[in-house]
Amino acid sequence: MTINKKLLRRFLHDYPFQPATAVWRATEIDHVIAYPFPEGFGLDLGCGDGQLTQIILESVGTRSMVGIDIDPQEAALAEKSGIYERIHITPAAQIPEKDSCFDWVFSNSVLEHIPNLDDVIAEVSRLLRPGGQFLLTVPGDKFHQCLGGPVLPWVSLEEYRREVDERFACLRYWSVKDWENHLLPHGLQIERATEYQTASEVRRWETIARYTSGIIYGLMKRSKQPIEIQRSLGVRKASAKMPWFLARILANLLSFNLDKPDSRKVELMGGLMILARKI
Repeated sequence: MTINKKLLRRFLHDYPFQPATAVWRATEIDHVIAYPFPEGFGLDLGCGDGQLTQIILESVGTRSMVGIDIDPQEAALAEKSGIYERIHITPAAQIPEKDSCFDWVFSNSVLEHIPNLDDVIAEVSRLLRPGGQFLLTVPGDKFHQCLGGPVLPWVSLEEYRREVDERFACLRYWSVKDWENHLLPHGLQIERATEYQTASEVRRWETIARYTSGIIYGLMKRSKQPIEIQRSLGVRKASAKMPWFLARILANLLSFNLDKPDSRKVELMGGLMILARKI
């Protein structure tokens, strides 16, 4: 099997300014939709502009849900998507909803960026009804090991990894055991933990990111995060789409010779998906 090119084309079409992210998301979301997505009333924690969740819903069916994001500009785009009953512009540790009101909470590649994560986990627990599900994706504890490393000989591996973390504002790479240690005290028990994103896929993402956002980030003297750079260049708009014919061509190029792992081999994985249930 190869990378899900249908999803890759879709992400390239919707996010023409983020080719590296499109490669990452194509594998990540393929993994998310391969399992039963939670039913009932849900919360999209860190919904961004809503487009990623909209792509998921096209595969799993519509859901009744609320979106939250700390970024007003992203939240405004999410509101226009029409997939949320309401949107809150708020930190994830202070969500203005009633106790035990959600059947599920979903967070995709968000929690690794949040400083006060235990407060957020406590808030998720408060909002979930007993038996409710918390589905999250994050870079896993083997992410750094999956990276190819620096191309400049005078840059050490430690410096390179630190630069990657700073560029993408990643604060942690927890193992399943780490997550268990932080979820269980708040009454959230892990039911399933699976890894995704092979080392080959991580390195493909890394190479594309190095020569796109990495170069721009360096030219701007590391003063801005990727989303700020996109806004400053005027490309982060809901109306900015890549033509489908170009998305197909680029998807073939970016996924060339990028195979999924042989089930008979043990391979490092860079991503982690966890499903926890409220006890």
